[in-house]
Amino acid sequence: MASHQTGATSRRRPAFTQSQPTERPTRHPAVALAMALPCAVLLVMLFGGWEQMASQVEALADLIGG
Repeated sequence: MASHQTGATSRRRPAFTQSQPTERPTRHPAVALAMALPCAVLLVMLFGGWEQMASQVEALADLIGG
């Protein structure tokens, strides 16, 4: 059975809901692309991503029947 508190208790909201800003600025999609694209190109060059992508596309085409 649940225990019961005695005395006057005040209900408080959790701390994480008290100090959140109402509006956060968002990043433009072109800025996000400009940040992520160099990393993606580097990873593709380092790990042979073109060959892997081609083999995945070929496997998907075989699966679809194309």
